[in-house]
Amino acid sequence: MNEMQYQVDLMNAMNEKLKNDQKMMNMIIDTSTSCFIYYNYERDDLRILGEWDSYFDFNVKRISDLQNIIDFVDENYRDEMAKCLYPERSGDNHTSVTVRLSSSKKWVECDCNVIYDAKHEPLDKVIRFKDVTVVNDKNEELKYMAYYDMMTGLYNRNYFIRLLADMTERAKKENTRVAVMFIDIDDFRTINDGMGLVIGDELMMIFGQFLNDFSSDDCIVSHFNGDRYCMAIYNPGGLNSVDYIYKMIRNRTRQPFNTADGREIYIKVTAGVAMYPDASENVLELISCSEIVMLRAKNKGKDVIQYFDSELLAEFLQNINIENKLKDAVYDMNFEMYYQPQFDASNGNLRGVEALIRWHDPDDGMISPAQFIPLAEKNGTIVPIGQWVIEDSIRTYMQWRQDYNRSFILSINISAIQYKRDDFVKKLIGIVEKYNMDPKELELEITETALIDNYNDMTEKLKLLRDYGIRISMDDFGTGYSSLSYLKSLPIDTLKIDKSFVDTVLSDENTNIIMESIMGMVKRLGLETVAEGVETEEQLEYLKSINCDNIQGYLLGRPQSEEDIKKLLKD
Repeated sequence: MNEMQYQVDLMNAMNEKLKNDQKMMNMIIDTSTSCFIYYNYERDDLRILGEWDSYFDFNVKRISDLQNIIDFVDENYRDEMAKCLYPERSGDNHTSVTVRLSSSKKWVECDCNVIYDAKHEPLDKVIRFKDVTVVNDKNEELKYMAYYDMMTGLYNRNYFIRLLADMTERAKKENTRVAVMFIDIDDFRTINDGMGLVIGDELMMIFGQFLNDFSSDDCIVSHFNGDRYCMAIYNPGGLNSVDYIYKMIRNRTRQPFNTADGREIYIKVTAGVAMYPDASENVLELISCSEIVMLRAKNKGKDVIQYFDSELLAEFLQNINIENKLKDAVYDMNFEMYYQPQFDASNGNLRGVEALIRWHDPDDGMISPAQFIPLAEKNGTIVPIGQWVIEDSIRTYMQWRQDYNRSFILSINISAIQYKRDDFVKKLIGIVEKYNMDPKELELEITETALIDNYNDMTEKLKLLRDYGIRISMDDFGTGYSSLSYLKSLPIDTLKIDKSFVDTVLSDENTNIIMESIMGMVKRLGLETVAEGVETEEQLEYLKSINCDNIQGYLLGRPQSEEDIKKLLKD
């Protein structure tokens, strides 16, 4: 083979390879959904390849036409697009950006690669455009789910905490304050139960949208959970003050919220406020502080705003301490029973005793039932505590009955939570029969609170107990809103007049009139009366004069230990 033939064959082989390479490149481009721009700097040669028309409604023929691409994207991304299309201006080899086209909702990923010579002069440039709309929309959706509450569109709890941390860090540098306001819709459960969850969800959404109107660079709003919201206000003051915002919220709640089905719903809200750095410098503690004062405000009457202070923190920490100790005390049943005697007002004879639980902690001493009973009802330990109180009191009473041959009434307070349990009646009767107690010697005290949530169920249980022979007493009469209406429909034997009436009966004419009216009405209904909190001879004489049946109070007998009651029975 001569030299000429060799050169011809080599050229043919190279041409064939070029054809194959070209064919492969064309196939890749044809099967790709992307489009490309190729530019050679030396020849000033620009070409477009691929699915160009799927992205742009114009062509580019020279390098200066790249400005048309920049103008074609959303104005918010034009500066980024310009930097991406001209990497050689900053000496970069590769740039990339994701932008949105202004003429559609399409999101496009743009990659640009530049090849340089030995002197770092640009030789070739390749620009690729890829449709990433589906991926970007999915990312945006995931981002929205990560940052926002799906129901209200407000920031969710986690992202709010992150933003609040940034806000407090900024406040620390600028030596200013941040107010955190925890907001709760009052009695929201009533709306859910009465109108349904769908209406409740719609109301939360409408109220959340209203709160969102306060959003700004210095005010962030979040939906925490259920009917609870949280706001953070940077450097509060003036129209951006907590008081002003709460005033605007209260003004709005004085108008109805209209649902899609035409209902008009009125709501009230309670708010608790904690300031950074006064309450705490820790974000989570700051939020907790605002929630604590909100809950305290609700306990005081709702539809108010309350601010955090150090006394509230001390009280909260004390409650946490007691709650933790309470769990151990319940496990060991580290309680004891005291009994306060009740006397016949006319002759001074012992009518009965009221069983009262006491808790003596080794570190904190005697802890008031007013402190630990609400905590026990909150965390559910009231059920085993209440069961222990019933059994221990009946066991002790029956021992007295045997030792002193005395018959009187054992009165036991029962929590509303105990009454609600399906097995309450069965277990109570089981204990009575276990100790062979005469049911007529047992009296259960019920408060109006126990009747509110489920009146019909409670009434049925009380009737079963009364039919069995157990006496029923209404405690704290006169402190509720509907006590009078209960007297004609509930199976009641005894009415206990609240201490608040006894305290003022001699000094307040209105109380005097009410007391005499109650006594006259109760006598006609055939009920027995017990006046609580009798502390002076004057109160005793007055109660005798209006025919009150029985007296209970410090004047005739404080709560006493089991041993003290034994002495009383012996005497």
